[in-house]
Parts: sequence; structure tokens; C-alpha cells
Amino acid sequence: MDQRVLIMAHLAEQDAETARERARTQFERAGWDVAEPRDYRGEALDLVLVLGGDGTLLRAAELVYEQGVPLLGVNLGHLGFLAESEARELPDAIAKVVAGDYRVEPRATLEAQVTGPDGQLWRSWALNEVTTEKAQPQRMLEVAVKVDGQPLSSFGCDGVVVSTPTGSTGHAFSAGGPVVWPELKALLVVPLAAHALFNRPLLVTPDSLVTVELDRWSRFAALVTCDGRRTAALEVGGRMDVRVGTRTVNLVRFGAAPFGEKLVRKFELPVAGWRQGGQAGHGAEIGRVA
Repeated sequence: MDQRVLIMAHLAEQDAETARERARTQFERAGWDVAEPRDYRGEALDLVLVLGGDGTLLRAAELVYEQGVPLLGVNLGHLGFLAESEARELPDAIAKVVAGDYRVEPRATLEAQVTGPDGQLWRSWALNEVTTEKAQPQRMLEVAVKVDGQPLSSFGCDGVVVSTPTGSTGHAFSAGGPVVWPELKALLVVPLAAHALFNRPLLVTPDSLVTVELDRWSRFAALVTCDGRRTAALEVGGRMDVRVGTRTVNLVRFGAAPFGEKLVRKFELPVAGWRQGGQAGHGAEIGRVA
């Protein structure tokens, strides 16, 4: 049976159309069946090739979330933290896929549930983060945060981000949260502009239930957003519950480069002055036998 790939491209990105046609040609020459989003109706796929940035990959993940199809991101945008390859590496990346020279890395997701004061429910999921934010820019939210039913703190704020390790380099990071290695199994909770003494990010266990309640003292509703794509209203007196999801999003990876290498490359961290090899400092001595 022929293998099948779905190609998703952010056509607003420069050279995206050219990259898509080159990818199509290379896959077809290798005997693969090629589909595009307008043709996809939930049929079986072996791979989704994503040409664009992180937003395009999140859109692709939404399309095949229930099928668990592996996604290969090729960055045509700016940061592209979820991408495995850059635009110039596209032919080599496709060649590796065709040869089966890759591995699939499962990434944890979040399941979110919003419960209104009337008991009405809304459910969705996220790869990066679930965010509760004020619906009116000029107003502050009054929220209470609980973990496993235990109230931890209540405060006025712009919102609260609940993030996976994968999403720790996104909204949570810009709000002052730590970068979390994706292999770590945990949930990250980061208040947004909290008017409180205890406003530090929290790292909780992967089996924890994180609850954000919109306090009845709050005068205005909030918005709950999953990966910036799926949104629901959170009414005063309602709550948002977030836990680790039962499904994963599966990313194609080549080689075994450590996450720190990508962190340095994507954020352009200043490491050029560090001494290498035998010239290294005390860290290089760890594990040596005298």
C-alpha cells in the first residue's frame, strides 16, 4: 500500500508555495500519495508535513489530533520552536522520512474543561497551553487557583496560563515562567501580571488537576483559550479545570540532539565565550576518574 502524506503550508510565508511544490514532487517521485488540507476527509495518513511556523503546526495538530499522525515541522517562519528542520533542509528531511530514518517523539497534551455557574460544560485540548485571560483589557480578573482541590492562592490578575513542558517556551515563558525540558512530565502554572505577593510560577505533577475559578467578586467574565485557537467564555462564578490529556501529539525527530541545543539555537543564547573540551571549567571535571 502506498504511503500517504498531507502537506500543510502557511502560504503567507515567503517561498511557501515553492516549498510545497518541491515537497510534493519529491514525495511523489518516492511513490508517496500526496494530499492537501482541502482534500483531507479523515483518511489514514502516515505523515503530515508542515511548512510554516508554530502556528501552522498547531493547526495541523488540530486537524489530525484524534488520529495521532506524526507531524514533521519545517520552519519557514521566525522562531519555529516546534519545527524539526529549517527551510534549507527540506529535501534532506523528506529523504530521511522516505528512508524511514526518523523517530517519533510523543508530546503531552492538556485536557481543559470549563464549567459555568449554571453547570454548562465546554471541553477542548491543547499542545502548548490553556490560558484564562480577561475579556476586557482595562479590567482585572479576580481568580482562585487550586491544585487537586486544595486552594493555593487568590489574587487579581490579567490571567493564568497552564502549560505543558512543550508550551513552556511560549506564552508561559513570556510571562516569567521557566523553560521546561519536554521530557519532564509536569504541568506549569503561571499567573499573568498578578497583583499578589505570591505570584510565582508553579510546577506540579503530571497527575495533578489544576483549577482556576473566576471569583464571584470578579465583575467581568474571562476567556479560556487553547493554543490560541479554540476559545470559550468563562463566566463569573465558573471554573476551568486542566489536566494532562490521554492523547499525545507526535512529532518527527531526526538524530538525538539534546533539547538544550535547540534552545541555544532558537533563542540565540550567548554561549560563544564558553570554553570547550579540555579547556572547560569545573563542569567538565564531573565524572572523571583521577
